[in-house]
Amino acid sequence: MEFSLSRSFSTTRSPHWADIDEFSFVFGMRLLLLLYRALGRWPFYVLLGPVVLWYMAMQPAARAASREYLGRLANSSGDCARKPTLADVARHFAAFAETLLDKLLLWGGWCDAANIRLFGNELIAREVAARRGGIIICAHFGNLELCRVMSRREPGLKLTVLTHTLHAKKFNRLLARLDPESQINLLQVTELTPATAIMLATKVERGEFIAIAGDRIPVSRNAQVAWAAFLGAPAPFPIGAYVLASLLQCPTYTLFALRRGGSAEMHFELFRESIRLPRRARAAALKSLAQDYAARLERYCCAAPFQWFNFYDFWRLPVRP
Repeated sequence: MEFSLSRSFSTTRSPHWADIDEFSFVFGMRLLLLLYRALGRWPFYVLLGPVVLWYMAMQPAARAASREYLGRLANSSGDCARKPTLADVARHFAAFAETLLDKLLLWGGWCDAANIRLFGNELIAREVAARRGGIIICAHFGNLELCRVMSRREPGLKLTVLTHTLHAKKFNRLLARLDPESQINLLQVTELTPATAIMLATKVERGEFIAIAGDRIPVSRNAQVAWAAFLGAPAPFPIGAYVLASLLQCPTYTLFALRRGGSAEMHFELFRESIRLPRRARAAALKSLAQDYAARLERYCCAAPFQWFNFYDFWRLPVRP
């Protein structure tokens, strides 16, 4: 099957992730946060069950997306007879809710950052020492707010996170109340314009880093994507990080955050020392980059199957209203 660069060609359309109702358990998470601060983590686990069951009942699309992802993951690992159950879906939602709690604790200053393990952080430390900026390609995997821990541990590291926050306004307001400085390194971007590219180029030239998602396509209409094999089927992946890296001619890294047992981990890896997109073979180059990223994402999904949080129809191109 041919996986290629495409704008919006698909026989089946699904809602864009940014148009789905806020997926944040915001009201329930406020109550659970108060409970955690008063009694600790175990009472949080006790009351987490009803919150997860309520959300599963109210969000059939997210429930179906979780089941599809877990089913594809089982098939790709060779366990074809293993079909995801509602218990698996509930475990997936519960892992997401626990990650939201960790976000709140981290932004509120109640998280013990000393217990967070960093792997490959010497790659970033080397670039910071040389005052050489770069691009960090992230995924909606585990707790991405751990980036803030890295910025605190590494003196001189300045990080700007490109994000689309409109789909989770309530949750972002909650984070802002916990930490009034929370928006200082967040930059809302719906599409990569020339003005945005110039501004980001200035940051990289100053030795700063840009974090951008590699597993969610842009919110702009007619956004370009590259199709890559992911968990046994072609899926659309964004190309913004690769285009930006080719414009800025800076190194790119991948970052995956996950939880093992009771500790959190951050894994940095070099993706490309530099990216060049030849004019005649641009589509093929973007496809190759997207496929490399999809393979890395798949590896981490197999290592921590319940920690990838894209609760929408990931394998089909969305339609914007």
